[in-house]
Amino acid sequence: MTTLGSEFAMLLLVSGNWATLNKLEQGLDKLGHGKELTVSIRQTDAKMPAGDRMPYAVDIVSLDQQGIVFNLANFFAAHDIEIADVATRSYAAAHTGSPMFSVQMAINVPSTVHISQLREEFLEICDRLNLDAILEPVKA
Repeated sequence: MTTLGSEFAMLLLVSGNWATLNKLEQGLDKLGHGKELTVSIRQTDAKMPAGDRMPYAVDIVSLDQQGIVFNLANFFAAHDIEIADVATRSYAAAHTGSPMFSVQMAINVPSTVHISQLREEFLEICDRLNLDAILEPVKA
């Protein structure tokens, strides 16, 4: 949320099937009608990776700790790797009840990046952060 003088701006990203999104869109239009509320809606499509980028999937599980997503984002940004999608989940471990955290990412790796070197550096940072991780190409 951003403050603009005495006004507020909020960005909300929503995904779902077309029927649910249509109902949401109609409800937001009604909410803004006749009030001092402006609602802007923009539909988006999945962004396809540029021709010189390869899609990869990242799957991480660890004990919940601060900074996991931040450290991963910094690592990929430092390698000019685009993060196309991120999904996170917190849950309790099955037998111990320990707080767990999982991250799934869709990334687009430039063709100029040497995958073996990237995988090695990625696994090093995951070892340092005590993350169990997989980095694998997306198969079409």
